[in-house]
Amino acid sequence: MSVTPHSFFENVTAEVPAPDTCTHLTGQDHVTSLTAALASVTAQVDVLDRWGRLLADVLCGSGRGRLLAAGNGGSAAQAQHLTAELVGRYRADRPPFSAICLTAETSSLTAIANDYPADELFARQVEAHGRAGDVLVLLSTSGRSPNAVAAARRARECGITVLALTGPAPNPLAAAADDAVCIDSPWTATVQECHLVALHLVCAAFDAAVLAPPARVPAGPTLGTAS
Repeated sequence: MSVTPHSFFENVTAEVPAPDTCTHLTGQDHVTSLTAALASVTAQVDVLDRWGRLLADVLCGSGRGRLLAAGNGGSAAQAQHLTAELVGRYRADRPPFSAICLTAETSSLTAIANDYPADELFARQVEAHGRAGDVLVLLSTSGRSPNAVAAARRARECGITVLALTGPAPNPLAAAADDAVCIDSPWTATVQECHLVALHLVCAAFDAAVLAPPARVPAGPTLGTAS
């Protein structure tokens, strides 16, 4: 099938509708919104690469640290996606690493929600599972989720490094984190889509750092691409 040549970025400069002018994006408006927001990812690739190297240092270090991750709604699914890439694999075959998604254990979630204030949902789990030197990744499209902000503050009290993926800055979660990648888009779906790209960049940098000569762990054959 032939495709008429055109520039993928021809609509980058097109105006992205604002949430106060329409209820949701459809069709070309959605693609235009995503294309424009990807500039935020492009501008922060070096930061995401640094995050991947940091994770390699923590998870491969003598203390064999761990990654914790959390978010709400769609961001909860992306947090679980991230931990699955480390316990399983991203692309290259390699040993598993300790990564816990704080949104996946329903008994703990419901017990905490039943017995404690809502802000404790992730913070209490961070205090339980995290150790000084570990890394916590928090995702929030608004950057204003109270339970994510509380988790960031609790983590830093415990000596845990906090990395945040958020929507537009400034926001409370970015301010509470040690480092943040903020996506400049007013649309939740667009921010989430960019967060997934960002997570894959972190995973790629992690694998590159872990397997770079001299490899820190045994490497196996490349089995295919991530699902």
